[in-house]
Amino acid sequence: MCTERNFYEFDSPEWKLLSQVSRPSRYSGSEWREYSCENDWESASLRICLTFPDVYEIGMSYYGFQIINSFVKSLGKNYLVDRAYSVWGDMAAKMRENDLQIYSVERKKFLSEFDVIAFTLPHEAAYTNILTILQLAGLEIRTENRRKHDPLIIAGGYGAYVPEPVSKFIDLFCVGDSEAVLPELLEVLSEAKDLELSERLELCKNIPGVYIPSIHKNCRIHRQVSEKFFMPSSMIVPSVSVVHDRAAIELFRGCGRGCRFCQAGMVNRPVRESDVNKAGESIMKILRSTGWDEVGLLSLASCDYSGIESLIDNLSGELSKRKARLSLPSLRMDGFSVGLAERLSGVNSRRGGITFAPEAGTQRMRDVINKGLTDEMIMNCLGEIFSRGWERVKLYFMMGLPTETQEDLRAISELARRTLRLGRSMGRKRVTVSVSVSGFVPKAHTPFQWERQNSIEELRDKGRFIKSENHEHNITIAYHEPEQTFLEGVLSRGDVRTCDVIEHAWRNGAEFDNWTECFDLNRWLNAFESLGIDPNDYTRERSESEILPWDFIDVGITKEFLLRERHKAYDCKLTIDCKNGCGACGLNCVKS
Repeated sequence: MCTERNFYEFDSPEWKLLSQVSRPSRYSGSEWREYSCENDWESASLRICLTFPDVYEIGMSYYGFQIINSFVKSLGKNYLVDRAYSVWGDMAAKMRENDLQIYSVERKKFLSEFDVIAFTLPHEAAYTNILTILQLAGLEIRTENRRKHDPLIIAGGYGAYVPEPVSKFIDLFCVGDSEAVLPELLEVLSEAKDLELSERLELCKNIPGVYIPSIHKNCRIHRQVSEKFFMPSSMIVPSVSVVHDRAAIELFRGCGRGCRFCQAGMVNRPVRESDVNKAGESIMKILRSTGWDEVGLLSLASCDYSGIESLIDNLSGELSKRKARLSLPSLRMDGFSVGLAERLSGVNSRRGGITFAPEAGTQRMRDVINKGLTDEMIMNCLGEIFSRGWERVKLYFMMGLPTETQEDLRAISELARRTLRLGRSMGRKRVTVSVSVSGFVPKAHTPFQWERQNSIEELRDKGRFIKSENHEHNITIAYHEPEQTFLEGVLSRGDVRTCDVIEHAWRNGAEFDNWTECFDLNRWLNAFESLGIDPNDYTRERSESEILPWDFIDVGITKEFLLRERHKAYDCKLTIDCKNGCGACGLNCVKS
């Protein structure tokens, strides 16, 4: 273990601020971590600050952010890696009032002192927070106004697949797997860190997977894919409460199911699995080095992992000794076999709730979205769950899907009631069913990217209708705020004009737009009106011949495949899982 200089002298302005803001632990840097003292500030070949545009407890729960931190440190290039997170509004106000800059977690260095500030773009509602961080770092928010020797501002994550809405704020985007893009990019930047900003960008322009808005005009940027993905041996352990306070491991990357609404399932193809033995070794190393008593087995659908039963069997003894438990956050109702239920029962002594995502209430609607779930599969799965001792079930649905009818909406409440009745009939007297309904957002690079998004009024009416159909005390139904869904839809299919809207809304107070207590749609509507832009232009149905703002990002799957899937959706036709046959998506990943 190693520590840098103590930033918090008792008479320092930073220390005094902590007693004046909510949750000061967000900024204290009090956590358990391992890093090498050899990578000190002066001798480092490149100084990188990984930056998450939300508060500490959210960012520390984001597995991908932790992975990048460990991966870059593993490259062995004498890179110095630190982290920063958004500061809450009260802290931001105090920092502006006292003319103080935002600083990193581990070494307490100002972000403006780093060579690279690397943002993760987890979702669209975080975009205004990027501007706050840049401002508090003493940097110009627009790339065109930055000084010659300012840090290079780069970004990756899901937002990089639709980069135009933030392209005026980010110098360089990484498109694809970090393991595939970062090694060459960081190597080039380490050799060029003393050059002017424009010269650094020029040296990076030919790196595969790199998109530089100021340079790449009318270019096609290809997503980079790593056949193997990084598996950590340790993780940073916060000393404060975070959203997902547990160890985690990625079982596999990608998904071959082909749900037509799912951007993650499309842009992460092809499926790449971790080795069962290596996954088990990584889990045990993390548990031994961190002391956590829970391990999350992560992926888009954990139960689709071919080695899931072997992995659980191999770990059950050690986990029992440590009184640690496994959690499978993403389960498919057709993949939860009796054998897997039995294995989880053997490993976990406690019975918590269990979550599934039928997504739609009727068979027809599930065929439209290619979910591949029949009513019989759903009830059989729920029967197995109740027979194994679970009593709390949570079900996720969407509303506003293409071709949706009122009968499809009514079926959501009916499925909740059938679940409750089934549990009671099997002797589970305390069974409860929690239903969460979110508004459908047509995402880029999916078969539904051309669809119209329901208006705020339509989504609110649908949410109220679903709730009105429920009269059971043991069933709770909640729906996502339609206003936030509307903004997500606008930003997720935005173009370069959206940059000006984001900045205008931010200058009028928009921050933490994914937090209900902070979100104010009027700030955004005023921004659109002031700039003469109709927000409904982003939520309308798109013509299939229209050039889309994200078409230049090639994620590997063809537009022909997406259109074919869209047409099959309207015909209620299913497409088989990739593991059962090739759907000709364009990746050419089938091995002879």
